Amino acid sequence: MASDEPLLFVPVGSNPARVFGMDAQQRACRLAANAGFECADVPQEGRAALIASMAYAWDPAWLKALRTQPGTVLTLGGKPVLAHVPQDGDGAEAVRAIEAGQPLNGYEALPAETAELNYAELLKLDRPFVMPLDASDPEPVERAAYDASYKGVTDLLTLYLWRRPAFYLTRWAAQAGLAPNAVTAVGAIFCVLAFFLFWRADYWLGVVAGFVFMVLDTVDGKLALCTGASSKWGNVFDHGIDLVHPPFWWWAWEHGLAAYGRPLPALYATMVLWAIVGGYVAQRVIEGLFIKRFSGMEIHVWRPIDSKFRLITARRNPNVVILVVALLFGRPDAGLVAVAWWTIVSLFFHAVRLAQASEQAARGKPVVSWLS
Repeated sequence: MASDEPLLFVPVGSNPARVFGMDAQQRACRLAANAGFECADVPQEGRAALIASMAYAWDPAWLKALRTQPGTVLTLGGKPVLAHVPQDGDGAEAVRAIEAGQPLNGYEALPAETAELNYAELLKLDRPFVMPLDASDPEPVERAAYDASYKGVTDLLTLYLWRRPAFYLTRWAAQAGLAPNAVTAVGAIFCVLAFFLFWRADYWLGVVAGFVFMVLDTVDGKLALCTGASSKWGNVFDHGIDLVHPPFWWWAWEHGLAAYGRPLPALYATMVLWAIVGGYVAQRVIEGLFIKRFSGMEIHVWRPIDSKFRLITARRNPNVVILVVALLFGRPDAGLVAVAWWTIVSLFFHAVRLAQASEQAARGKPVVSWLS
């Protein structure tokens, strides 16, 4: 096999189940293609292949794990689920064994129930799922796939408040055939609408538009991961909006204070905005420095305290919570000032953590994630 040839992915067996509105085999191939495999109907002589039973559903993390383990078969309840047939192996024999649910002789078994797998990519300790795919009830698989696509370390709104409603929206969008980029585009419209509503001091309407955008910001990513429809352009589109829009929201909120009847003095307003926007940029820089300095590890996953602080650190969603609480008391001005102070506190926390990690590395001690 030429070194530049991708590993084959061969689904075997038929399953009428539709997961997220997609045929089981089609979805499996899309997940595999996203992981760098080449889908094929049958194994090819002289090429390594990953043979997959369509009687099961699995987390795409297993594809990456098995890619580097030729001669290994992932099992569930002793039955083969995914088998990496090496270049000189007998693919046809592996297909027959998997279709019959029989053990593969000569392969090293990797039981899904007990296998240890580095799952740090999504910042969590959970074991990737493997489960039977029941055509009469695909929802358990859909829920497992949705949960698997969720980062374990994020803000409290994303992790707790709209996790359940976003699942139903994701499933509906998949069944309706919507592309993730289309969901991102709709979300972007609500993002811009929130800006203009904040600018006019229509704060409550702006909050509603903002919340719609924030939920769709979760849905588009989960839809891409659950349906195998992620793309580099979609990732740039989604993350670009996430990165750029927050300062504009805070600027619009400050501008609307005059129309609301609670303007901040001009110099004070400038100081508040500089604290929020400057602190936001500085935090992003610190995060980037941490990733670059410590082999791609995010600052939020160094120690448990960092992961807990990520729930409430001065990012968009926690800041919106502060603003909404202040708005309930008719004080959007006080809310913006509170966001400025919280941004300063968060910036100080992350700056200290970067300094502590750097000092630890300077003493020759490894800086590794508690999720590793």
